[in-house]
Amino acid sequence: MKRSRFSEEQIIAILKEQEAGMATADVCRRHGISLATFYKWKSKYGGLEVSDARRLRTLQEENARLTKLLAEAMLDNVVLKDLASKKW
Repeated sequence: MKRSRFSEEQIIAILKEQEAGMATADVCRRHGISLATFYKWKSKYGGLEVSDARRLRTLQEENARLTKLLAEAMLDNVVLKDLASKKW
């Protein structure tokens, strides 16, 4: 996945600028982002604080790691079943 040039802290600060009363188009122009990017960030990070965003990122990383471990364990299980079912 492509890394954003903005950190989560910066994204939340940009969203708070718009919530404080600046026009969305002005905020986007000032930071060099598109309206689509702004609204995508708003749907993902809207209402979050910086600590919440960090916690969300760590949970996503842990979930990805656990999913990978589960897939590897299931693959090992399939291989062992295939070996056990063959006649020597």
